[in-house]
Formats: sequence, structure tokens, C-alpha cells
Amino acid sequence: MHSLRFGLSLSALLFVTIAHAADYNMQPGLWEVTTSSDLLRLVPHIPSGQMQDIEALAKDYGVDMPQIANGAAISKVCITQEMANQKTLPNFYQAQAGCTTQNANRSGNHYQLAFSCNGADLKGNGSAEGNLTSAQHFTGQSRFSGTLQGNPVNEKADIQAKWLNTSCGDTPPI
Repeated sequence: MHSLRFGLSLSALLFVTIAHAADYNMQPGLWEVTTSSDLLRLVPHIPSGQMQDIEALAKDYGVDMPQIANGAAISKVCITQEMANQKTLPNFYQAQAGCTTQNANRSGNHYQLAFSCNGADLKGNGSAEGNLTSAQHFTGQSRFSGTLQGNPVNEKADIQAKWLNTSCGDTPPI
């Protein structure tokens, strides 16, 4: 279960990490982010009481629980015009989890970076890379090795994101 908590927290971190991408300006508006990992495949086997604990942990990190199905977490994220112009997103989730980014390198629409986490619950190091394939789509991958609440974690996640609409509706900017 600790690994699953990490997987859900990592989903939010991964979107922030990947959104630091490339030369395209991301299309402002509502985006759908799909994060796939082996840990997310365990969700159907989690008792409802433990799932409520996971949802509470996500809220502690400022994250609404994503829809989870078939080993993937699907989230909606609002990108403002200001964020799109900056070609970056605030480090909100990273800071909440005690993580910082280092060695960010962009070349065209490809990026790579490293991150380290030294928060109360999450400690370790990871890397991310990906491609912004257009102003409305990106793909990426992230790896992390460390501990979550003292339990070892070695996880990889794949990410796909696509722009949905100019209006974010009820989804607030991150």
C-alpha cells in the first residue's frame, strides 16, 4: 500500500516535471494526463478503508484523487495562459512532497531532468524525460528510487497528456 501511495503522489509530481518541457508553448486550457505504472494496477485490490487513507494523503499534497482504471491514473489539469507563456508550471507538488529539480536540460522539444526528494515521507532520487510532440500533446517517462514512509520504492511511470479544451471549467489551475 505504501508503494501505491507513492505511485499516486508521483502521478502529480510527474505532470509538473514533464510540463517543464520544450520549446512549444503548451496550449492553455484543460489537459488530461494519463499516468501508467505497475503500482497503479494494484488499486482494485485495495480495501475501501485503505483507499480512503490514500485519498486523504493525496489531499494532503493538494491533489484530487485521479480516476484510476486498468493500471492508469487519469487526471484533469488546468494550464493558464501565463503558465503556457512561461513554458513551465509552478513547483507546487514538488515542494509539497519535499522534492527539487536539478540538471534540467532541454533540446528542442525533448527534455531531461533529475529530481531529489527529502520530505518527511518521501526520500530518494529520480529522473524524467519526455517530448512535447505538439502544443497539445506530450509523452514522458519517469523513474524513482528511494523510500516512502521508510519502505523501499523503485518505480517507473509512463505519461501521456493531451489538451482537451480552452475552458478549464471547474478544474482550478495548479
